[in-house]
Amino acid sequence: QVQLVESGGGLVQAGGSLMLSCAASQNIESFNFMAWYRQAPGEQRELVARWTRIGSPYYSDSIKGRFTISRDNAKDTINLQMNSVKPEDTAVYYCHAGDTSGGNYWGQGTLLIVSS
Repeated sequence: QVQLVESGGGLVQAGGSLMLSCAASQNIESFNFMAWYRQAPGEQRELVARWTRIGSPYYSDSIKGRFTISRDNAKDTINLQMNSVKPEDTAVYYCHAGDTSGGNYWGQGTLLIVSS
């Protein structure tokens, strides 16, 4: 069973920076896509950023220009660098990945709280 483990969440002031990491239990070269979602209290889970094997990374309009998704193949990790964070970025952030065998996996989430 593939596991995805997020880390890096916490409390940060508005305007600050933070990096979330998602460590996979298998070689990330086996994934067709890896993505970050978030879910704010009382809201639906939404796609924030996604890396796919083909094409450029996708970013939602709400974070475009502030967040960057990147892969660290040596560590089997996908990261989300978040700059200029806003209170509305407060949410539980989830890692999601799909591999070449058709498997579809979610992490347990990491909480980000942005104070104003």
